[in-house]
Amino acid sequence: MVAQNPSIEEHPDLMALRADSELAAARPAAQAVECLSLLAALYLAVSPWIVGFSAAFRNLAINDLILGIALAVFSLGYGAAYERTHGMAWAGALIGVWTIIAPWVVSGRPATSGSEASNIIAGALVVLMALATIAQGTVRGSARTMSRTTLR
Repeated sequence: MVAQNPSIEEHPDLMALRADSELAAARPAAQAVECLSLLAALYLAVSPWIVGFSAAFRNLAINDLILGIALAVFSLGYGAAYERTHGMAWAGALIGVWTIIAPWVVSGRPATSGSEASNIIAGALVVLMALATIAQGTVRGSARTMSRTTLR
């Protein structure tokens, strides 16, 4: 008689992890962070044309467009597969820090106050949203660990 091996998809720990992730993603706080992250990413992508520095600082405009699109993909990933993507939020924080310093590093000449302010505000929002995403995963993880230890 051949014993049937259940697939990894049916493993109790994996099923519990998915249930925890679905619960975390369904919380209003997680949805608000996801929405604000997406809005910050979209603003970053189009900010050179909104603020009006796309012609004067072409390299900075391209930088902001690429980073905004990358952050939008991250934000959409948080919603679609939170259990697999919330751990990548540190990359969003790094992109936010780069966005803050980019006007001085990328442009090669003194940036305008509009481009500086736009990148500083967008970068700060991105860093805050990334830290909020990291915190949600940390709180959820510590609560899960604490509940498992109290049950034993």
